[in-house]
Amino acid sequence: MSEMVLYRKYRPQKFEDVLGQDHIIKVLCSALKSGRVSHAYLFSGSRGIGKTSVARIMARDLGSTENDVYEIDAASNRGIDEIRALREAVRTLPLESKYKVYIIDEVHMLTKEAFNALLKTLEEPPAHTIFILATTELEKVPDTIVSRCQTFVFRKPSDKLLKDSILNIARSEKLQISEAGAELIALLSEGSFRDAQGILQKVASYSENRELDISEIEEVTGAPKSSLVNSFIKVLCGGQLEKGFEIINQISRENFDMKIFLKLVVHKFRMALILRYAPEMKGETAHLVSESDLEFLKKLAKEHSSAVRSQTLEVLLEAYQAGKNALIPELPLELALIKILGQDEK
Repeated sequence: MSEMVLYRKYRPQKFEDVLGQDHIIKVLCSALKSGRVSHAYLFSGSRGIGKTSVARIMARDLGSTENDVYEIDAASNRGIDEIRALREAVRTLPLESKYKVYIIDEVHMLTKEAFNALLKTLEEPPAHTIFILATTELEKVPDTIVSRCQTFVFRKPSDKLLKDSILNIARSEKLQISEAGAELIALLSEGSFRDAQGILQKVASYSENRELDISEIEEVTGAPKSSLVNSFIKVLCGGQLEKGFEIINQISRENFDMKIFLKLVVHKFRMALILRYAPEMKGETAHLVSESDLEFLKKLAKEHSSAVRSQTLEVLLEAYQAGKNALIPELPLELALIKILGQDEK
């Protein structure tokens, strides 16, 4: 199975296929229906959430054929010479369609001189030309460019939306995966449909059959094992500080991503909190983890109820945010561990 097969196969082909971007799709559909189409659009948002797919769908719905749609990667065509060539090209009429559509991906990568050249084109665009710019870093796009475009901010999909999409694809591909396995892939994909599909592809290629086990997902992705996450959560609920440091050191030594480890800890601790304060929701959350993990969390909420508290989750969330720019990846979690166990008060 090719690494990109699932991503290409399940790329949205029409607006109805796009998930999690209703606030954008409604506006674009209305503009297309009424004929009030802007000469320039700017799509921003994290990777793998559908910006380029929506741009292609829009070009298709405008009636532009493949010969009149031009995709440019600004990361490798970022200089003024390339943009000057584009300025010359936009003046010519479309070959087969009403509009020529230029999709410029990662537009924030353009040089300052290239942006200035592009700005002149955006200020006085030919009537037959439409630009769709896409970026993962909106803050790097000059305000002069932004002000001349209709800007749409794409939202990161929720873990639930990612999980459901994984389950649907697995069903279509006749792959067997538990909801807990799909939830793990969703957590690991960091809000990217493309990454989620890539992980599913790799696990399916690695598996000896069409039944994808959580242990196989952990093996393929390098995610920390569930038992390690559970051991750390036990430490948070009154265990020995030294044991907690040993686990953090093991995570670092085995080269696991500290941010992913902490995300899994937060995810499970939240479930323990729900089981403590809203046990009637057990049926709604049980599918998010394996049966063994659910039993572990139920026991934790019952036997260590005083330690399963919101303050602990707040400290973990603070550590997760601090970990994004930490000089030492382990440090935010080590400080959180000390604070949660109250050792910094001694």
